[in-house]
Amino acid sequence: MPIGVICNSLAILTGGIFGVAAGQKLSDELKSKLNMVFGCCAMGMGISSIPLMTYMPAVILSMILGTVIGVLIHLDGWFRKGGALMQKPIAGLMKNSGFDTSSPEYMNTLITVIVLFCASGTGIYGTMVSGMTGDHTILISKSILDFFTAAIFACNLGAVVSMITVPQFIIFMVLFAASKLIFPLTTPDMINDFKACGGFILVATGLRIAKIKDFPVADMIPAMILVMPVSWAWCNWVLPLL
Repeated sequence: MPIGVICNSLAILTGGIFGVAAGQKLSDELKSKLNMVFGCCAMGMGISSIPLMTYMPAVILSMILGTVIGVLIHLDGWFRKGGALMQKPIAGLMKNSGFDTSSPEYMNTLITVIVLFCASGTGIYGTMVSGMTGDHTILISKSILDFFTAAIFACNLGAVVSMITVPQFIIFMVLFAASKLIFPLTTPDMINDFKACGGFILVATGLRIAKIKDFPVADMIPAMILVMPVSWAWCNWVLPLL
């Protein structure tokens, strides 16, 4: 049962509705300080996962190779292009909403939000952990953050934020189903290293949300694909030689 995915989608939907209702009542100071808290919470979630690591060299190697692959294939750019494609039909529904949907600032912010909710490292990592282990903690914690994040963005973008729930739910459900197929091929050590790798990405995500350092989070996502086979190879091929 994809409880975490459902909770996350509902959080974005209801958060967007709440933000539209609140309108401009939330001050810029409150929005800024809440973003810092969101970043701190994301870092805390990541730090709690890192100690689960079994084979540190395998995780570090995966992080480096995964980021190199992400940069070489311009993964961040592909995510943004995907966000732009989703933005067009969504913005079309908002023409008479009272928001200037044609302004570059509005479009750029909307694309950022689409990428944040549909292709964030936290969401992908949390969904795969949920599907493989049945542990929904990360997605439920993310849902709390996403509710308030959606509310803040909806104050400036309108009800379009709630509509992002549709592509977000579809993407996460596909990941959830795929991770269930992968789980029988894994070992406990591989799962622990996968969680630790996701923890590093969560820390990077938190630093980015808090605007401390603009880590290439999207480009780091391939590390989560590499870490389990690298962990297995380290255990079965490298350790026997040491």
